[in-house]
Order: sequence, then structure tokens, then C-alpha cells
Amino acid sequence: MFDAFSEDTRAIEGLPIRLVIALVIGVASLSVMMNMLTGIQGLSITELDAKPSPEVVSPGERQLTFTVVGSKGTPVADATVVVKGGSADLDGVQTATTGENGTATMTVTPQLRPNQEEGTLQVDVKPPAGSQYSDRRTNAKVLVVRDG
Repeated sequence: MFDAFSEDTRAIEGLPIRLVIALVIGVASLSVMMNMLTGIQGLSITELDAKPSPEVVSPGERQLTFTVVGSKGTPVADATVVVKGGSADLDGVQTATTGENGTATMTVTPQLRPNQEEGTLQVDVKPPAGSQYSDRRTNAKVLVVRDG
């Protein structure tokens, strides 16, 4: 009776494909579960936005005020606003921390290259340490326009 099974090699033919199918289904199920967990955690994180004032400046020394707000428009204190050159030049990186009213003020000196009529300064926000804030989306840029 056992000789019949030892001679039969057909059972092993389907085993590797069954293992592959089980592995693929397992990985897909795990991916769906991890996505669900990430989505639940993502609901508790609030996206920050930095609103510059003024939004349009000319080259040279300028004072900019940024208001950092959460998703419902509430001001956020202790966030760090980072401004660096985009298509407009800026010497180094400028930073300022928001106060209780969610505003930060800094002096920048943007420059345009020869024959360049306009450029932008890039604005990023570093959320307060230990908070439920993040800054994943792009913030408004400051437009630098050459005078007439």
C-alpha cells in the first residue's frame, strides 16, 4: 500500500504553485491591513499651512510675516518657518518660530538673476515637537518680481 504513494510524484507538482498563491494572498492581505492601520493613525494628524504676508515682493531686503495655521484655521504656536531660495536666490536659509498667535516675522533679501523677471522663495514648516501636526503638502510660495 505504501509503495503506491512512494511511486506517485504528481502530488508534488501542484505544491510550489499553491505556496506561491498562498504567499501572494497573504502579502496582499497584509498590505490591506497595514493601509487600514496607517489610515486610522493619519486621521489624528493635522496638516499645517504657512500663509505669507506679503505674498509678492521685489528684490532687496524685505520683511515677511508668516501665519501658521492648522486644518481648521487655528493658529499654531512654536512651529518653525523655514524659507529658502527656490527659483529666486536667497543667501542661506532663514528661520523663525511662531508665537502664541501663530505668526513669525523674518527679514529676507531675495535676489533675481540677470534677465530673470520673477522667481519664488520656498516655504516649509517644521511642526512643534511632540505635536500631532505635519507639513506634507506644499505651502504657498513667496513670489519675487522685478520692479517695472
